[in-house]
Amino acid sequence: MNLILISALWGVVMMFSGLFIKSRTAAKTVAVAGAVALLIGNIFDLSGKMIISSDFKGMLQYERFGLIFLTVLVIALLVYLLLSGDEVMAVGKHPYEYFALIFFIMSGAGLVALFNNLLILFIGIEIISIPLYILTASDKRNLKGNEAALKYFLMGSFSTGIMLLGIAFLYGGSGSFRVENIAVAANESYMIFTVIGIVMIMIALAFKVSAAPFHFWTPDVYDGAPTVFTSFMATIVKVAVFIGFLNLFANGFAGMTGKWQLTISIIIALTLFIGNITAVYQQSVKRMLAYSSIAQAGFMMFSVFAINDLAKQGLLLYAAAYSLATIGIFAILSKMKDYTFDGFNGFAKKQPVLAFVLAVCFFSLAGIPATAGFFAKYYVLAAAVKAGAYLWLIIFAVLMAAVSVYYYFRVIQAMYFKDGEGQEIAVTPAFKAIMVVVAVLIIALGLLPNLLTNFLTLY
Repeated sequence: MNLILISALWGVVMMFSGLFIKSRTAAKTVAVAGAVALLIGNIFDLSGKMIISSDFKGMLQYERFGLIFLTVLVIALLVYLLLSGDEVMAVGKHPYEYFALIFFIMSGAGLVALFNNLLILFIGIEIISIPLYILTASDKRNLKGNEAALKYFLMGSFSTGIMLLGIAFLYGGSGSFRVENIAVAANESYMIFTVIGIVMIMIALAFKVSAAPFHFWTPDVYDGAPTVFTSFMATIVKVAVFIGFLNLFANGFAGMTGKWQLTISIIIALTLFIGNITAVYQQSVKRMLAYSSIAQAGFMMFSVFAINDLAKQGLLLYAAAYSLATIGIFAILSKMKDYTFDGFNGFAKKQPVLAFVLAVCFFSLAGIPATAGFFAKYYVLAAAVKAGAYLWLIIFAVLMAAVSVYYYFRVIQAMYFKDGEGQEIAVTPAFKAIMVVVAVLIIALGLLPNLLTNFLTLY
């Protein structure tokens, strides 16, 4: 609850700071201070010390899993602000407002992670989505960004309508908006309403996490939005929606797996296939990462498919590994002018430290051992094995992971094995130090994943 309140209030603080603080550079400082406040507030949440202790008549549930997940999100936000805060300020004339929208999105993420009522889930998703439409079009001089924002808004509005209709069907089948009551109260006479509702909400949430075949907006939006906001959308926002996705199916639909598990498996297969195969043919690293994020969503969907303890551990580890690696990659990409693979030729000669960190990040996304991405993939696939169904899907996922190695290694090959001048990018020693910390965290979680997963069982 602390995170929801503090992030909403800090968004207001950021808005008014823009009126009274004339220095643009101070916006990043105020935003970083807000992220630190969120982290402290969420730690107090974990210890049971809340600003408001009410669960609002059961509409929120303070599960340890959700609170730890939010802690990972806030740490990712802090890393994002430290690495990319300067690029946020460079997008346009209103940096305080951009940071304010980011904090409002974090408030929505808190609602999505802790909801126990379908109406709270809907409100949280909308609080996340509406500021993103604005951030996508924040660079008004970029016609490509304006087009992407319009597409995102229209398609997002359509998925919102599907979600609302799904909620209405679930209420018709169970007579309740509370998640744990849906399966229990579902009347066999109205089971068709419940099934239709599940499918519609599945479609809406699959759209939000860019899972196929509802991924079609992702490449255009990620490519058209300012790179610094693409980083935020592809990481913190995506994994925030996944925690809501998992909680809804684990707490509300676990007793009806026979009615939706096959559909989820088809979505996973399509997502892995389309994301990985299409990424192979991209010539822009930024657009390749857009399709890569689709493929990564396919792996995270395994946690929804399995809905067991390993699935929760896997999604938590995946959120940390994927967010850190992708934020690190985009932090460097946003400072570059040439986004093609050839633009990375000779980069290791110019920036050996940053090239090493980039290599670690790409290794993690590919799932190479000794990086966090390896155990993240292992946990979600192990969760699917434990669920004991659809072995073909797990084999297919391993094959698709092998395909992903090709396009991730294209960047590493360009940096280390191709001749080129290497792009000149302006970075500070502090930026390099934070990037090294990101690489250390990725390797540490790759060697000792229990450093994170053990928090789920500590009391």
